[in-house]
Amino acid sequence: MAFCDQCGRAAAEGEHARCADRRVLEPPRYCPDCARRMVVQVTPYGWTARCSRHGERHS
Repeated sequence: MAFCDQCGRAAAEGEHARCADRRVLEPPRYCPDCARRMVVQVTPYGWTARCSRHGERHS
């Protein structure tokens, strides 16, 4: 099952238009694999987001 990286709900549940708008400017907040809240660090050069189970993602 895939999850929305902005709100944490199942990707197939409902409409995620607001999440798509947020995704343009903000880093992911939830892991798309397990919906756990990620530790996010934003720097002038990009961002990193770390899930305790699935590792790190970066821009």
